[in-house]
Amino acid sequence: MVRRFAAAVILTAVLFLSACGGASSVPTRPSSGTMSAVAHAYVDEFLGIMQIHSVNRYKIEWALFRSMVYQSAGGAQTVRDVVAGAAISTALAQLGDHHSQYIAADGTYIHNPVPVTSCFDRKPEPVSVPDGIGYVKVGAFSGQADAALQFALSIQNQVMSADNDRIAGWIVDTRGNSGGNMWPMIAGVGPVLGEGLAGAFIDPDGNVTRWGYTQGAAWSDNESSAIVAIPAPYRLLRPNPRVAVLADCGVASSGEAVVLAFRARPNTRSFGTPTLGVSTANERYPLSDGATLILTNSLMADRNLAPYGSVIAPDEVISDPAQTVNRAVAWLRGQ
Repeated sequence: MVRRFAAAVILTAVLFLSACGGASSVPTRPSSGTMSAVAHAYVDEFLGIMQIHSVNRYKIEWALFRSMVYQSAGGAQTVRDVVAGAAISTALAQLGDHHSQYIAADGTYIHNPVPVTSCFDRKPEPVSVPDGIGYVKVGAFSGQADAALQFALSIQNQVMSADNDRIAGWIVDTRGNSGGNMWPMIAGVGPVLGEGLAGAFIDPDGNVTRWGYTQGAAWSDNESSAIVAIPAPYRLLRPNPRVAVLADCGVASSGEAVVLAFRARPNTRSFGTPTLGVSTANERYPLSDGATLILTNSLMADRNLAPYGSVIAPDEVISDPAQTVNRAVAWLRGQ
């Protein structure tokens, strides 16, 4: 999940800290002396961004971190050598956030090589709900601009089609939502979610950026900063409904943002199994060769500003997907 409220930073000069939170100093070249100045500068470039912006920047021993990455770069002579080698994977793994990744200039991804956990939940069957229960599926999405708007509209169209004046409550099914772009998800499910603050991002220095849904728009920082806005948003016939949120370990990143949007919401309860555990926010940082470092730089928080950053456990843990739906329906009916 990529945040858009902060501008990406291009480093022309990089400060290197001798230790976490310590005074600045210039690191020495690897003792082997085999890496070229060009390759060394590129490694220093992405290491500098990590050291300044990582969500774990105050937990990492940076002198040791750098030493490990330098060693993994070996005798790299060019930027291409660095990308093809182990330095980037080593750095991503040692960050310890399980969420950061790197996109090379040619579009090739280097994913975080250390998964946060394994997921063995059973895949849910297609859901059929009884009369009087609304149902909306919020799946994964990766895209921008027009595609994001169309995705948001597709979710609101589900809501509009299911809505009637006999609805006792809504099921918001996030199961299997592996993430991507959270903003069309929030804009799409907004009529069920309700208006106002829904969550936040909190960085290691305690800076808070709030986000939510208002009048068809998913916003970040303030309600006038719309990221995805639906021109003629749908409004429920019975606003502020009771909502049951379904989750499983297939829910990650932006999918977890949707789960958190309903956390601490009145008349809301969650069912299923804990999410994957990357409820953190990423930012894009461009590199000098045209590559992009997607770096985890803050934790997700709910509307009460309670921080997460790991798994989100449901209110009721139910391992059987079919029973998860049945229990959600029963709760919505007040049983």
